[in-house]
Amino acid sequence: MKIMETNRLRLRNFSVTDAQKFLEYSANPRVNCFLSNKVSTLEEAALELQKRSCEDSHIAVCLKESNDLIGELFYLKEEPDTFSIGWNFNARYEGAGYARESAEAFFNYLFTQKEARRLYAYVEDDNMRSQKLCEKLGMRKEGCFIEFVSFTNYEDGTPKYENTFQYALLEKEWLKNVSNRNGFE
Repeated sequence: MKIMETNRLRLRNFSVTDAQKFLEYSANPRVNCFLSNKVSTLEEAALELQKRSCEDSHIAVCLKESNDLIGELFYLKEEPDTFSIGWNFNARYEGAGYARESAEAFFNYLFTQKEARRLYAYVEDDNMRSQKLCEKLGMRKEGCFIEFVSFTNYEDGTPKYENTFQYALLEKEWLKNVSNRNGFE
């Protein structure tokens, strides 16, 4: 993947040298959907990043000045032109607008370079930060799937099902929003 830069961020492929920063937010996922990606050691983090460094579907989000990893963006392409997308950020960097800044560049990349027609994201009903981010990015809430998926169990071992919203955005909506704003905010 070609490195992308915003005012404050660099979006690039992962590197094994990101392992310590990756471990910071992957060791204790704050959102249940990331429990399956949990890593517990620096060695596990390095192995995961070795895999990710060879693919473009996981993108490292780094501070431009230091190149320090602060989070990630990811996608899964569904033929022919729909992409399931998501993000995961280190809590230490919340509230500074980094998620939005990186997601705007990511959306632009998917629509212009990957020829996406439609992007969609699943967001748990208790993940208010991601819901707000979707809305700031111009995504519409298309529905709520009741007891859609389970990532964890209750103490008695039964699955804990989560309600999940689906947000989506079409390329034509993105292009209209960008032209109305004359670039990114």
